[in-house]
This record gives sequence, C-alpha cells and structure tokens, in this order.
Amino acid sequence: MADRYALMFPGQGAQYVGMGAQLLRASSSAREVFDRASEALGWDVADLCVNGPAERLNLTEYTQPALLTLSIAVWEDLKKCAIPTPEAAAGLSLGEYTALVTAGVLDLEEACVLVNRRGRFMQESVPPGVGAMGAIIGLDQETVESLCAEVEEQGEGVVRPANFNCPGQIVISGHAEPVGRACEALKEMGARRAVMLEVSAPFHCPLMEPAAEKMAGALEEATFQRATFPVVANVWAREVTEPAEIQEALLRQMSSAVRWEDSIRLMLDCGVTSFVEVGAGKVLNGFLRRIDRRVRGMTCETPAEIEEVANQL
Repeated sequence: MADRYALMFPGQGAQYVGMGAQLLRASSSAREVFDRASEALGWDVADLCVNGPAERLNLTEYTQPALLTLSIAVWEDLKKCAIPTPEAAAGLSLGEYTALVTAGVLDLEEACVLVNRRGRFMQESVPPGVGAMGAIIGLDQETVESLCAEVEEQGEGVVRPANFNCPGQIVISGHAEPVGRACEALKEMGARRAVMLEVSAPFHCPLMEPAAEKMAGALEEATFQRATFPVVANVWAREVTEPAEIQEALLRQMSSAVRWEDSIRLMLDCGVTSFVEVGAGKVLNGFLRRIDRRVRGMTCETPAEIEEVANQL
C-alpha cells in the first residue's frame, strides 16, 4: 500500500541566518520562488534568509514571509520529483498560510503580502514589554488551563494557553506579570520547566484581537480558492477546504490557541502514516516523536533531503 503522508510547515522561531543557502545555490526553481516573493514584498527575501542580519530576520514582519518563501521553494523542488499528492497539510501558526499555498488556496505572492502584514499587525498590537509568553514542560493540559484561569481571575491581566504542541509541552501567553506569576505557580505544581520565552509579542491570546481586526480587512481583499487537499486548521484541529471557513480559521487563530497535538492526532486518525516537515528546522518532528513515536517523520530543507524524501514517498 502506498505511503499516506501529510505535510508540516514550521512557524516563527524556526528561522536562522543562512537558511535556504544550499537550495538557492542548487535550484533554479527555488531562486524563482524567492524572486517572486521579493517582487511582491519589495525587498530581497533570499538575501535576508542567507545573509541576515539576524536582528532583521527575527522581526516578525520579515520572519513570516521569509519562512513561508523557503518552505514553498522546498515544496516546488519536491513536487518536481513526481511525488504523490499529500493526504493533508498543516502548519504551526504562520505555517498554516504556507500549507494553504501548497493546497492551492492562496498564491505565493498574495500569501507573502498577507503574512508580512500579519506580522506587522501582531507586533503593533501590544507595546514592547507589556506582553510575554512562557513554556511549560511536564504538566498536562487541564492543569495548565486551570491555573491560568485562576491567575487571570485575580484581575491583573490576561494569561491563556497559546500552544498545545505535544504531550507535556504547552506555551502560555498574555500580559507579562500574570504570565510570570503563572510560570512560578506551575513550577511549584511540578512542571519540569516553566520559563519565560524571548518573543516580541504575546501571540495566540486575546491581546492579539486588535491585530485580528486589522487582518480581517487584509483577508477580505485576498483571493481564496477551494483547497485541492485538506488543510488542518490550528484553531479547531479539523480539516478545512472551503474559502469562507479558511478565512475564519485564519482570523480566529491569531487570538486563540494553536492545537498542534490535536491536529497531528486528527491526521493520524485519518490514516496518515508519514509526515514531512518542509522548510527550516526540525522542531515539528520533535513534537511528532512526543505525540506518537511509531510514526515516521522526515525533514526536508536541503537538496539532499529533498531527494531522500522523494525516494521514500
């Protein structure tokens, strides 16, 4: 029986200076993808990915289109190997836009402009220092949700679960003081680690609602097609194919938790047997191993990895 595989696309945090360098040297189609993105955005995406500086690459409005462009460049090279159509695709936060490009919902240029604006809106929503995020390792979902609700009820600000990445790894987000207090309380409750993260804004919590309001206008202006294969929406952990539900999912995602573990489990329940992480880094395969060690996970970023993955599919 043919391998039933799904695509996974990384989100913010996977970026690094030098990403895409090997692919750009080896592939004319990859260079074409980067050129198209650069023309749409008005700045050199390839130069930023390969040469940095890191300070600019790590600014949200640049990070998001850079990661999307690299993933699509890899995907275009992988498609040239005559691989079968994936069963589904999913992307972590920003990566959901990348998944939508691969499924034919958005074209590359429009997606780059959308995520560039998305990043800018997210950064503008909360002044520096007001928000924060924390990573909680070693506690279950119910414990973290309950503690966040308890801290928030004290009335000093928002603190919510923002990412359910895999068993024992949850990220919380909100105002800096209650997030810090929640981290300390969760550590006392038995978390192996509860650490504040170096992030530019508190993503995936109600503090992002102003960004979502601005993004609604941008999405209204964009052209969405029906998906050629299902994309699993972060916010619901369910497959979406129709333009209206996809737009709603993208808006809700900005101020709601990313249900990554549930998204992977949904695809497993639908018969997916392998996952291919397309683009920068290996973070999603790390989550995959924690969700189900029996499932095959592959990474695909360099020309050698593209060839290896194509041979296995």
